[in-house]
Amino acid sequence: MTHPDTVPARISLVTIGVTDLAKATAFYRAIGWPQVLPAEADVSFFRTAGAILSLYGLADLAADAQIEAGPVPEGLKAGRSIAINVASPAEVDAALALAEAAGGTLVKPGQQVFWGGYSGYFADPEGNLWEVAHNPFWPLDERGLPLLPQAESDGDPDAS
Repeated sequence: MTHPDTVPARISLVTIGVTDLAKATAFYRAIGWPQVLPAEADVSFFRTAGAILSLYGLADLAADAQIEAGPVPEGLKAGRSIAINVASPAEVDAALALAEAAGGTLVKPGQQVFWGGYSGYFADPEGNLWEVAHNPFWPLDERGLPLLPQAESDGDPDAS
């Protein structure tokens, strides 16, 4: 059900602008993510337990949003990360090792963190940061998505 006075509280697609689509696509396939839809020349899609991950040429993404592409920063892309929650610290370490073996960069090895969990970071070949985390306070549902308590004042995002 859609409410005209709200934006639906869901994320359907996460698009990462990349400079080398073939290399980025090969990386995500190498870490075992299923590519969906026929491979197009200018975009790749991967199914996850939640949103679809889309890889799109950086200049094409800027044109689609009707903004200037601007210079591409070298190195890691600070200011944002995308997180993958897993069921145990061992799964954090395994995912980080697989990402590194597939051509990613290990940014921060898995370790105990200040908030009581265990996490580490890798970067894909384009420098996009991914956190892999085990949060003992957030159980995972059957799809591997975190079950967070609903704030009393917030509405139900599934009702949007």
